[in-house]
Amino acid sequence: MFDIGSSLREARTRQGLDFNEMEFRTKVRAKYLRALEAEQFDQLPGHTYIKGFLRTYADSLGMDGQLYVDEYNSRYVAGEEEQPLRTRRVPTQNRRQRQHRESRLVAIAVTAIVLLTALVIAAWKFGGPAEPRVQGVNVPAAATPAAVARGVSVTATKGASFMEVRAGSAAGKPLYRGTLERGQTKRFAERRLSLTLASPRNVVVRVAGARVKVPASGRLRISPGS
Repeated sequence: MFDIGSSLREARTRQGLDFNEMEFRTKVRAKYLRALEAEQFDQLPGHTYIKGFLRTYADSLGMDGQLYVDEYNSRYVAGEEEQPLRTRRVPTQNRRQRQHRESRLVAIAVTAIVLLTALVIAAWKFGGPAEPRVQGVNVPAAATPAAVARGVSVTATKGASFMEVRAGSAAGKPLYRGTLERGQTKRFAERRLSLTLASPRNVVVRVAGARVKVPASGRLRISPGS
């Protein structure tokens, strides 16, 4: 047995991540993530949602989400499912009418939940503005093979990492902001860049084909002379 909330909080703070970044990474609202860390499960929609949120949150922090689901089941779900239901005698006709009404209410509630879930997912996926294509990102069609070879590539080799790339310095024009999944590579034709990586140990950065060392802080500035 382990503390679900405190272990999630320790993993997040150890990686220097705030709730805004975790909300962006998991697509779970920050208020629900706070409730998970505080183990205030009564503030969450229900067992199914809680287990889904736990798995997603733990996996995004590089941990085994299934372990958190199993721990939650053993502490909060198993006992409730095994409790016998108390019944009382009611007239057969009244019982059938009540069952019919309850079935209709359940069907309406399920339909509403499905629609709400679909709207939430659609809002997360399509609600924001489309990622603009800017010069230097993902090697535009006009870039020559020579420009690609001289450029910068970032590859997630050991796991996912949230990444922000700006032109020139940390205060420069934003070129990319998002999560680089394991096995994914982003290429930039420009060589004067500022990189910020949430999990620097998970990525490999190459300049003109040569690998460069990424500091433990995850902040790396690349210039033509580097």
